[in-house]
Amino acid sequence: MMDLRTDLGLISEWIAEGSHLLDLGCGDGTLLAHLRDTRSVTGYGLEIDDENLTLCLQARVNVIHTDLNQGLSDFADDSFDYVVMTQAIQTIHHPDQLLIEMLRVGRQGIVTFPNVGHWQARISLFFGGVMPSSRALPSEWYDTENIHLCTLRDFEKLCEELDIEVLQRAVVDRRHRTSWSMRLIPNLFGEIAIYRLRSKPVKRIYPKK
Repeated sequence: MMDLRTDLGLISEWIAEGSHLLDLGCGDGTLLAHLRDTRSVTGYGLEIDDENLTLCLQARVNVIHTDLNQGLSDFADDSFDYVVMTQAIQTIHHPDQLLIEMLRVGRQGIVTFPNVGHWQARISLFFGGVMPSSRALPSEWYDTENIHLCTLRDFEKLCEELDIEVLQRAVVDRRHRTSWSMRLIPNLFGEIAIYRLRSKPVKRIYPKK
């Protein structure tokens, strides 16, 4: 059995056996291959990088070459049990729209992203007067793919505005380990956030008799 990063291991624990899954920005297909081999999960990965596409095919992972900024219009409502996006939402032009699309085509969504509210990023801005930097955000402001950075609070506020319910949350560090301090004050000590989401159930209003 392949070794997984801790964040991917946590995601695997949240996926029910026999599920149908869509992995957005699936990279080399590690997560899909692991879930296929250990939990009988079926599904597809979406990936834009040619080298990663080749690695997916070598791992016998179903992969589609596409740009996530084009949306998910090729997929029907509730096509998947889960839609997963790891370490990619901060690179998307319109992350709010993609979140809505994720929960249109999937019954649940799982998202991970670097937390710009981490204490190292705060120190970079407050004391250094420079754009936030941390071990999870090592790139310079001018050559990074991260165009929509956020904190845990920012993300949860967006979920509230979009009527998205947070089912589970976990935080880990750059080496994908967790600790008591991250669990106590996640927005300050967590470097990478992991969320399991779903659309809030529609409240039915019945006429009074």
